[in-house]
Amino acid sequence: MVRAQHTLSNLTLAVYVLQAVALVTGIGALIGLAINYLKRDEVRGTIYDSHFHWQIRTFWGTLAGGVVGWVSMWMLVGFVLLFILFLWYLYRIVKGFLYLNAGKPMPV
Repeated sequence: MVRAQHTLSNLTLAVYVLQAVALVTGIGALIGLAINYLKRDEVRGTIYDSHFHWQIRTFWGTLAGGVVGWVSMWMLVGFVLLFILFLWYLYRIVKGFLYLNAGKPMPV
């Protein structure tokens, strides 16, 4: 049981790292999302369930915000929206990592 918890913790950490890597490459977020959906049943009932939910919402929220930002760039407001989206994404990665490191579930 302890080994399984350690494995889930490492998997959750890996997704946070992939999301952080996505700030540079973009592809990490897709890999992280795939992990979240493929391993979702394994984390059910643990603190990692809330982290997976947080990570999934981070991905989809960022994608939606990115679309709005890119579409509105012609009005110049898109640049501001994309910058705010970048800060929001970074905040969610850092907050998730800090909660994971403290062994706490994410507030959902």
